[in-house]
Amino acid sequence: MLSGLGLKAQVKNHATDKKWWKEAVIYQIYPRSFNDSDGDGIGDLKGIISKLDYLKSLGINAIWLNPIYESPNDDNGYDISNYREIMKDFGTMEDFDLLLKGMHERGIKLIMDLVVNHSSDEHEWFKQASSSRDNPYRDYYHWWPAEKGKPPYRWSFFDVNSDAWKYDAKTDSYYLHYFSRKQPDLNWENPKLRQEIYDIMRFWLDKGIDGFRMDAFQYISKDTSWPVLPEGYQKEVQKYYGEGPHLHDYIQEMNREVLSKYPNVMTVAEGAGSSPEDAMRFVDPERKELNIAYHFESVDIGKHIREFGLNKYKKIFSRYDEYFKDKGWLSIFMANHDQPRMVSKFGNDTPEFRTISSKMLSTFVMTMRGTSFYYYGDEIGMKNIRFDSIEDYNDVDTRNKYLGLKEKGGDLKAFLEEQKQTSRENGRTPMQWNSDKNGGFTTEKPWLKVNPDYTSVNVEAQENDPNSILNYFRKLVELRKNEPTLVYGTYTLLDKENPNVFAYLRELNGKRIVVLLNFTANNSVFDINISTKGSKIILDNYNNTKEISKNTLRPYEAAIIELK
Repeated sequence: MLSGLGLKAQVKNHATDKKWWKEAVIYQIYPRSFNDSDGDGIGDLKGIISKLDYLKSLGINAIWLNPIYESPNDDNGYDISNYREIMKDFGTMEDFDLLLKGMHERGIKLIMDLVVNHSSDEHEWFKQASSSRDNPYRDYYHWWPAEKGKPPYRWSFFDVNSDAWKYDAKTDSYYLHYFSRKQPDLNWENPKLRQEIYDIMRFWLDKGIDGFRMDAFQYISKDTSWPVLPEGYQKEVQKYYGEGPHLHDYIQEMNREVLSKYPNVMTVAEGAGSSPEDAMRFVDPERKELNIAYHFESVDIGKHIREFGLNKYKKIFSRYDEYFKDKGWLSIFMANHDQPRMVSKFGNDTPEFRTISSKMLSTFVMTMRGTSFYYYGDEIGMKNIRFDSIEDYNDVDTRNKYLGLKEKGGDLKAFLEEQKQTSRENGRTPMQWNSDKNGGFTTEKPWLKVNPDYTSVNVEAQENDPNSILNYFRKLVELRKNEPTLVYGTYTLLDKENPNVFAYLRELNGKRIVVLLNFTANNSVFDINISTKGSKIILDNYNNTKEISKNTLRPYEAAIIELK
């Protein structure tokens, strides 16, 4: 009954070359929201240090830490004013050194954000660059002299007016900012600037960090002839911003000059173009660039997977996997600091289904081919907070979109209603440690409101419950670490046109594992054309499954089955 499945040749290829970063489970920490040690309402490095034993207990073996560099915090640390200092809100360099030491003692590696498409406008480079047109730092940024008229329009992600050129009166020029006005884009066409960045990378790598997640890296190369772009191009912004003329030249130079000298570090290409072909150019081992492609297609699906459709979602993963089956490497994730909560977007966060659907989604992240990236708080099923007022939002993206809409007389009520589901602020609320005030995150007013459900949804409540989301996550991590088939095995999509069930086969060296996932709140029938009779259920999220009977899955059921 295998219909030819399982007969794929297990040929030697790049995809099965063993690397620690392929096998890693990477846990992402948003430092402002993880744990506050000093009562100022902001998470900090000492707060993370105090939770290292908890992190070790999860079984994870690497942490991606969002930016902790010195910053005026226009975009919560993604606007950096000094790349070699720690933001005062987070602590000191001594705290960082203790954190890194404590992580390494527990077998946990550290991945840091490298944010070098832009700096803060409060960085010394920009202060110098904007002081005069002939300043030595002028060419560290992109400028357009006002005597040439207005520059060709460039769309901005965060600008109130969606305009990426900001007029600077002092030098009678415009500077480029793809993101907020306080995030001027760095000029990678300038070799001096590139050398400055390589020195920054060496500074942190010499401290002993284990890799970089490259933020907005697909945007670093610009066509500095500034051609006029077609109207409405921002709807395909990756296509127009993400493949600049020298993008891969610069990354290959970075690899030659820096990364190749630190052979055990990991690099993640955020964005990675707008197609599998684009993504592969970043991580094809023969091109000597980066390691892991972190593409956005799987999260850029709108408000909820129900509206998008599970079959379209399955096709995204299958298309990428087909392209990456012999070389290159992908990340697997459903949430991060730029997304709403996983269970609210891909699952069902109602009281009836939050636990079971959270477990199902975690099963997916831990059993697909690619490196698992998992976001803090998802291990306890944290959900969207759904703010009612713009005053509750801290995020530059939401606030500026609101202001821009207000200036145009738009429907602010409808905007706020949509943000309840889509705003990235939903994924940034403080970690819920216990049922104490503010969920145990801080003793004082938190920088962002804590989700009021913390009294029942928290780490302490789930620690001793064997059926909790938290303890199910620990089992998944342990299974992935001990089962090479879930890391290096081939992937075959099963029951392709089933609109409710995501089913796939993982195979390695004759071992075959089927994963069954029901993405709905109803019983769902499946047909994988493989007999599961007599097979062993390794793990399931209902905790009582002896076998999958009548080819039917219960609401949000997940089962990992080792075939006979």
